[in-house]
Amino acid sequence: QVHLVESGGGLVLPGGSLRLSCAASGSIFSVTAMGWYRQAPGKERELVAAITSGGSTNYADPVKGRFTISRDNAKNTMYLQMNSLKAEDTAVYYCKARLISTGSMTFLDYWGQGTQVTVSS
Repeated sequence: QVHLVESGGGLVLPGGSLRLSCAASGSIFSVTAMGWYRQAPGKERELVAAITSGGSTNYADPVKGRFTISRDNAKNTMYLQMNSLKAEDTAVYYCKARLISTGSMTFLDYWGQGTQVTVSS
């Protein structure tokens, strides 16, 4: 059984910063890629940033230069540092991990429950 738990979301003023965390726990054999997605009202879920086990990163154009994704492989934890936040960043942010669980012994995608990020004055 695998669980992904996000933390760090909340309400912030435009121009402010937030740091999101995603911790994977449970019967995990190996974690490969992890990523942050977001979904705003009336829009489809979209990739925000992704990171491989080797540290390679990819960012969506709207967040380049403002967001930084990182991970601690020893802790199976991923972070998203969000700076210079804008109103259009408001969304539910989801953590995703592609991993091998000890139960399945094959690559599967797991999702967190989502955390609300609201940028408003």
